[in-house]
Amino acid sequence: MTEHTKTDGLPGMDMPVPASREDHAVAKPAKIECNACPVLCQISDGRTGACDRYANRDGVLVRVDPVVLLRRELSSASPALVPFDRPAAETADGIDPDWNGDLLHSDEVFVTGVGSSTTYPDYKPAPFIVASKARGVDMITVVTEGIFSYCSLKVKIDTDRFLGAEQANVRYRGEVVGHVTTAEYGSQMLSLGGVHHLTGGSKKEGRMTVELMQLLGNKKPVECTIDGGASMVIQAGKAPIVNGVEEQRMRVGCGSAAVGIFARQFASVADEVVVVDDHITGVLTEHQAGKCLDMPKSGVQMRGRKSTPGRYFQVANPGNGWGGTDIDDPLSIIEGWEAGVAKPGLRLLMTSTTGEHAQWYVLDDALRPVEQPMPSEVRRIVERIGENCEPSLCTVLFLGGAGGSLRAGVTENPVLLTRAIKQALVNVTCGGAPAYVWPGGGITVMADVMRMPDNSFGTVPTPAIVAPIEFSMRRDDYAALGGHMDSIFSLEQALARGAWQDDGAPLARQWLAIDEANPWPLGQPPMLG
Repeated sequence: MTEHTKTDGLPGMDMPVPASREDHAVAKPAKIECNACPVLCQISDGRTGACDRYANRDGVLVRVDPVVLLRRELSSASPALVPFDRPAAETADGIDPDWNGDLLHSDEVFVTGVGSSTTYPDYKPAPFIVASKARGVDMITVVTEGIFSYCSLKVKIDTDRFLGAEQANVRYRGEVVGHVTTAEYGSQMLSLGGVHHLTGGSKKEGRMTVELMQLLGNKKPVECTIDGGASMVIQAGKAPIVNGVEEQRMRVGCGSAAVGIFARQFASVADEVVVVDDHITGVLTEHQAGKCLDMPKSGVQMRGRKSTPGRYFQVANPGNGWGGTDIDDPLSIIEGWEAGVAKPGLRLLMTSTTGEHAQWYVLDDALRPVEQPMPSEVRRIVERIGENCEPSLCTVLFLGGAGGSLRAGVTENPVLLTRAIKQALVNVTCGGAPAYVWPGGGITVMADVMRMPDNSFGTVPTPAIVAPIEFSMRRDDYAALGGHMDSIFSLEQALARGAWQDDGAPLARQWLAIDEANPWPLGQPPMLG
């Protein structure tokens, strides 16, 4: 959704005050009521409603953003907006036609929900129900912008740094907007948004939650903090910035995994290797990999809780130091050396799971590790650990429950849509991006925002998130599930006029090339769980 300026309806995002009978008598000629969400903004001519998505243009309620269409190949990198032939739209004079109506190429065009307008208040069919062909098969794509109260973002942050304890609150501009969930391999997961924060707290909490979700969904940076943990800047597709430091590497594995991966290389240059990690610290000569390489035990005695040979838990507290621990001195996790086993001159490498921290020691006659310059052959292995680390990124997944009333825009019998999706008859996409459909009841979908068009997400001040969603299927299957057959537009009609309705319809279309990572939405089965 593009940015707009002249807003009307809800100054300060407060709920509107219903106009009195007298006010209506005076204002009725200049204002129209927007019914695209429950707020029902009264919008003056030339201004937009509180959501900035709908406007009064010459007495006609219009969707101000263009509907986004995907095409497999574009002749121009920045195609012009093309107005529809409908009331309130500007004339198309001087615009070079970008579509000649040749249906032989109809499987090269896909209408997305971005900018399409909505079905709310859900008594009417979806704004675009488009007939096209894919490999000669008659297809129907039902397109709408869903209003999601039940939705959240799942954020994966590739980092070893300690961000916060599990279940700790995540705050945006002082308000709780989510929480820390489980740590995964090399990453920390956050759950942001959700109906509890959108509707179950204070008005400000809901506003901040929906603002954060819109920004993150639209690939914009946000700064948030974790109670008892880090401050950070998150942006989809970018490296996280934790406590002011941009993260670089996602660890190659836990300490045990790193020991196993590089064991053969370590064995030729060191007598002992300790890979420091917040979760599982690895010790090479005790580890099964060291045993398989016939390495004698070094006699090192580690702090922490021994899990299995060569694998130690809880050697230190979580933090921003070595391997995601709170230590700056790696020797602090060594309790001592076993007399009679450890020997003077023993060569010890200590490294983190990313190779960003590494030191080389040699035991003196008193069995004390003395730091020495790292030999070049050891340095090369440490550098190889770093080389095997993935770039650290933030990944933002939109998770929304597309059940309930949204389905009424597709069919007169909504449960048949749910069943058809679960039978792999209907492909679900979000802005043309593949959506993973969760197992179980309802239509709970999840999509990577990086695979969706820019600015796919909007908001309504109820508050809730607005997100595009499309359902594609064979025409016969659409008829079988009780689809709104009378509202089907051919692709030619949709390209010429836009939505079948006039109330809050978009005035123009915009072409984008489909993301190279996405399969073409038509002719694909859904990504079912």
